[in-house]
Amino acid sequence: MGTGDKIRNKAQEGAGKAKEMAGRATGDKDLEAEGRADKSKGRTKEAGEKVKDAAGKVKDAAGKAKDAFKS
Repeated sequence: MGTGDKIRNKAQEGAGKAKEMAGRATGDKDLEAEGRADKSKGRTKEAGEKVKDAAGKVKDAAGKAKDAFKS
């Protein structure tokens, strides 16, 4: 996962948490729900990046195994 992507995802998650807390503190249910949604989006994006990283590692391992059998 790229460092920039990780920072953006964490920033979105943090902003969502702040909105959620502000909504809870002021009794604004819409802001609270918007904050939960933003927090979830950040977490989902981070999970997607981790899946891409894992897929890349599997691809690399498969390539190495294929090269080992060629020898």
